Formats: sequence, C-alpha cells, structure tokens
Amino acid sequence: MSIKTPDPLVITIDGPAGAGKSTVARMVAETIGLPYLDTGAIYRAIAWWLNGMGIDPSDENGIRKALPCFSVSLCGSGISVAGKDVSKEIRGTEIDKIVSLYAAHKAIRESLLDLQRKQAADGLVADGRDMGTVVFPDAGLKIFLTASAEERAMRRYKERVSRGEKVNYEEILKQVKERDLYDINREEAPLRPASGCIILDSTSMTIKEVVDVIVSLAGEFGANDRN
Repeated sequence: MSIKTPDPLVITIDGPAGAGKSTVARMVAETIGLPYLDTGAIYRAIAWWLNGMGIDPSDENGIRKALPCFSVSLCGSGISVAGKDVSKEIRGTEIDKIVSLYAAHKAIRESLLDLQRKQAADGLVADGRDMGTVVFPDAGLKIFLTASAEERAMRRYKERVSRGEKVNYEEILKQVKERDLYDINREEAPLRPASGCIILDSTSMTIKEVVDVIVSLAGEFGANDRN
C-alpha cells in the first residue's frame, strides 16, 4: 500500500533504547512516502566526534566551545561529520555506552533543534526520545514505541551477533536497564510519552505488525491512499 499526505504530516516515534524505533520509522516513512529523520544517528555522530576529540561528557565547558565547529550532513541512510562518512563508526558498542551521556547536555540538544526542525518542511517521520515532547510537540501523529527490557536486549543481542560481534546477552540487558533509568531521570528532555501520543508495546509484535498499525493510524491523522 502506498500513501501520501495532503499536507505536510509529521510523525514522531519516541521510546526507549532497543524498541525498534529506527527500523519501524524507516519502514513507515517508505510506505507513506515521507522523509525519514534518524535523530539517533545525529546524536551518535556528535558523541563520536566529541569523544574522538577527547572531550569528556562531563566537560560542559569544552562541549559548549566545540559545538560551533560541529558539521554534520544527512544523505539517505548515511551520515557524515566534517565530510567523513561515519555511518558504521557510530553504531559500535563504544558509542552505545556514551551517547546518552552526551545527549543529556542541554547545549547539545539545543544546538540540534534547528537542524531537526528544518527537515520537516515537507513532512517527515522522526524517531528518538524527545521528538514528540520537545522537537515536534505539534506533530500530527505521536507514537511512544516500547517493549520489555528483556525483549529489547535480545533484539540488540541478535543484531550484534549478526554483525559478527562477540557479545553477552546479560551485559546488554544490564546496559539497556541502566540506559532506561538514565534517560527517564535525566534533567534535560527526559524520556516520557508525549502529550496526546499513542503508546504501542511491541514486545509480542513483529516489525511488520508495528508498521502496519502506525501506517493505519497515519491514515486517520491525515494520510490518503494514492490508489
């Protein structure tokens, strides 16, 4: 099924780590015919960049001084920093461990607001942790996608094994729970369902089932079938 929107429609998909937000958002965007904004990749890119320069997440002054020099560009499913394609580098275990620490900084989040909002001129599907609460609070359709910590850890475990990485499920589960706690309790843009959002628990759902539900909801929120 192919759908288009009569007016720019913004769909936000927020939720905890490992809920499948990026995969679902990409598929929804492709089905509906809207651009996809991978905000998680942007935050991973800035964490990769700052970490590479030796600027610790606790160094607020250093982060503020460095931000004006940060140059990022989005191209399809890829992302570049200062002209270097970092699409693979930002998906490693090291970045998994530090991205939330950098993303919690108010200066970083504020510096990326304009970049993200400018992408919405023709509508988009955006996933992250504060898309519906902070970045696009007036989005036409807001989804909070979640799943049990155990299920999310298993998904991440299988993903890394498929990439040939040697990983431990229990360690990943520990990281998922720790990140949940950190994201929920952080001072800046804490993880929480946006006002008026639809909460979707994907623990026992396939990716296709989740996508089908959101695409169906998009029809109710202004999307029209092209056929």
